[in-house]
Parts: sequence; structure tokens; C-alpha cells
Amino acid sequence: MDYRETYQKILEEYREVFERLDQKNMRDFIDEVKNHDRIFLIGVGREGMATKAFAMRLMHMGKDVHWIWDDTTPSIKPGDLLIATLGDGKIGHIDYVCRRAKEAGAFIYVVTGSPSGETAKTVADKVFFVPAAVYRGTDDVVPSFQPMGNLFEQCLLILFDIIIMTMVDEMPGLSFEKMSANHRNIE
Repeated sequence: MDYRETYQKILEEYREVFERLDQKNMRDFIDEVKNHDRIFLIGVGREGMATKAFAMRLMHMGKDVHWIWDDTTPSIKPGDLLIATLGDGKIGHIDYVCRRAKEAGAFIYVVTGSPSGETAKTVADKVFFVPAAVYRGTDDVVPSFQPMGNLFEQCLLILFDIIIMTMVDEMPGLSFEKMSANHRNIE
């Protein structure tokens, strides 16, 4: 397959995922994020990188954001939001963290391509379903010719950016200019 054929096939997969995405499900996720000032996030691998990019933008928006694996992460408490990305819905150590956070009173939002996964079914308060092929997934999603969880990981990054842009449009007094004032200034 040549370059043109490859990118056209990838773009077609994106189109299918974005058209199939349940807009109400995404709206629920946006509203929950908007309603929490203190947000904890967790993810691993490439989907973790997309989640970390989302965490960065939430911090730029002025949210009190913490990445679970950082040594400076404080205790999670009632009223806090934990966003966990689990492509296949059953990553053991993320399930463990979600269960501990729920015991501490946090609201658990699982972002997944496999809502039938154990964490999504038994721990999450809400699930944001991204219908893109994931590594070891078994749910009905847009299939991909790409390896492993590429499609889910790529769509996750784009969707998180769309969500940030939507929130900026909807939140009074917030703008990209104000967000840039929170950008790291020591580089």
C-alpha cells in the first residue's frame, strides 16, 4: 500500500468513528468534566499519552489536574473526578486504581473502546464509549487495518481536543488566549 492509499484509508476510519460516536454520550462526558474543578487522570501506553495531553489542556483551562502516576499527586477525595482510559476496558492496575478511587468517594469516568470490559461494567459511574478498534477488544466498533489499538489511540487524541475546544466555547470568560497564560513559561 502506498502513502496516499494508506492515509486515505486511515481518514476513512476516522470518519466512520466520528460519525458513529454517540453525541449524547460525549455531551455527558463534557458536562461531567465541566462540573468538576479537581480532576485526576490515568492511562497507559499510547492511549495514556493522549490522556496526558488532555490533562495538560485541562490544566491550561484552570482546572486542578493531577496525573495518577506523578509523585506529587495528592489524595483523591469525595467530589473529585477520575478519568481513566482503558482501551479494552480491563487493564489490571488501572482497574485497581479505579476501585481505590471509588472507595475514596471519587466519581469514576471510564473512556473506552470496550464498554463490556470489567472496569467499565463494574466500577465506572459513567462510560464514554469511543467506537474504535482497540487492542484485544471484543465490542462492536469500527474495525481497523492498523496494528493493535492505533485507531482508538488516534481518535482519542482528536476527540479530547474537540472536547477542549467545545468547553472553551461554552465556558464564559475562557478563551485560548487565557489558556495560553497558563502554559509553562520556563522552557
